[in-house]
Amino acid sequence: MVPAQPKIYHIVHVDRLASILASNCLLCDAQINANNVTGTMIGMNSIKQRRLNELTLTSHPELYVGQCVPFYFCPRSIMLYVIHMADNQELAYRGGQEPIIHLQADLHASVEWAQQQNRRWAFTLSNAGSRFFEDRNDLSQLNELDWQAITATQWQSCKEGKQAEFLMEHSFPWHLVEQIAVKTSTVYQQVVNTLQTATHRPSVTVKSNWYY
Repeated sequence: MVPAQPKIYHIVHVDRLASILASNCLLCDAQINANNVTGTMIGMNSIKQRRLNELTLTSHPELYVGQCVPFYFCPRSIMLYVIHMADNQELAYRGGQEPIIHLQADLHASVEWAQQQNRRWAFTLSNAGSRFFEDRNDLSQLNELDWQAITATQWQSCKEGKQAEFLMEHSFPWHLVEQIAVKTSTVYQQVVNTLQTATHRPSVTVKSNWYY
């Protein structure tokens, strides 16, 4: 069953927070590359390149996945597990999950803003970094997502469905981030200190159950 108020989650290294605040938005990989954004990049470079140069959306055929800011529909994602294990040869980042923070936003509020701004958006039924995924840009089709997989804590048998993504073209406005979740009190303090000069300050919470 589709949640009444679905949330979406973007993971990022805590040292990227300052550049996000400076831009007043999260930038897509294409914009990050073009603007030489500072901070630690997470993710697998080969998949990032595929998203930037090969994979486009069916709902927006001229829009590359890498031209969109990606979100998952759950915290404690499979990608976070890959970061935690740090044993994948394609993963350049080896700093573990502790410095990774979750930025949470509301799906419906995000789509409403995007439509007001004529900003393209979509959601995928599986990993948007794979060569075979389906995407939609109609919220009435949210029931096509595998919500049981999305909320699963044991996901070995439902990896594809759990990796569904929400994508927003170009950038995602900072004011739509409603909560930041961290793993430890140390990272909590880092986030609070970085937010001191921000005009929009989401709540910051230690949520160790969002981590491995």
